[in-house]
Amino acid sequence: MNKELIEELKAQDFNVVAVSKTRTKEEIDEVAKMGLTTFGENRVQEFIDKYDPKYTWHIIGHLQTNKVKYIVGKVDVIESLDSLKLAEEIEKQANKHGIIQKVLVELKISEDPNKTGYPFKGAKNFISQLQEFKHIQIKGIMCVASKTEDQALVESEFEQMHTLYLELKEQYPDIDTLSMGMSQDYKLAVKHGSNTVRIGHAIFE
Repeated sequence: MNKELIEELKAQDFNVVAVSKTRTKEEIDEVAKMGLTTFGENRVQEFIDKYDPKYTWHIIGHLQTNKVKYIVGKVDVIESLDSLKLAEEIEKQANKHGIIQKVLVELKISEDPNKTGYPFKGAKNFISQLQEFKHIQIKGIMCVASKTEDQALVESEFEQMHTLYLELKEQYPDIDTLSMGMSQDYKLAVKHGSNTVRIGHAIFE
């Protein structure tokens, strides 16, 4: 574990999601003892295997509709809502549990064809549509920036997200989360307004 980084992150005023995919439950417990207790998982099966109700859990990977039933009621935030079909399933399962499921809308800000997310340009319209779901609470937006050495491109993507976030925040009182930035670019993301970062290998090294 990178104890020095963990101490540094704890002192900041942004939220840290420790990305625990591929890590063991023992490693998760060790990081929790050091003071980071929010964990992010990409795969549903892996999340179920490690789930511990004393921690806060985020699903940060692409989520298939047929897997939603296994996580609603356990996961605090689904950070990867990217389609109406997925929203309908989250609504259905949250209704069954009698809960309001917190979500972030994942937006595709990068031109990388391998990246997932709802198209950035349609974000406002999509978020407006999502207001009809009574068991879903939209807490904000999330993105994964381009993986590139071109820092100006990454900064531009983060800035576009930040501008949209501020506009949405004015319109919807529940919105308070801009999740962007990972191990390699979280400092840049925070500089451009991110208040939630998702850090994996830099913490668990």
